Amino acid sequence: MPRTTVVFFRDKDGSVPVLDWLRVLPSKVRTKCGLRIDRLEAEGHELRRPEADFLRDKIYELRIGFQGVNYRILYFFHGEVAAVLSHGIVKESEVPPQRNR
Repeated sequence: MPRTTVVFFRDKDGSVPVLDWLRVLPSKVRTKCGLRIDRLEAEGHELRRPEADFLRDKIYELRIGFQGVNYRILYFFHGEVAAVLSHGIVKESEVPPQRNR
């Protein structure tokens, strides 16, 4: 399988939420996040748990744990060739189930 191009979502104001989030993390966590991004680039759609997981509505998460804290980078795929990293979060609890609309 060809490598997946990883790109960072950029807001209209020019900010890049994932990069802004990464900058405030401890250096060891940033390093682990970088390694996980490298794995996404190498494996693309084939990357699975425990490194990545599908959430819902075409949104996936890169899963990074460090000293009992769970960090997540949210992303989506653009076709078969690119993964777009959109936001980073520190996960404090389970993702709530989708409500009926």
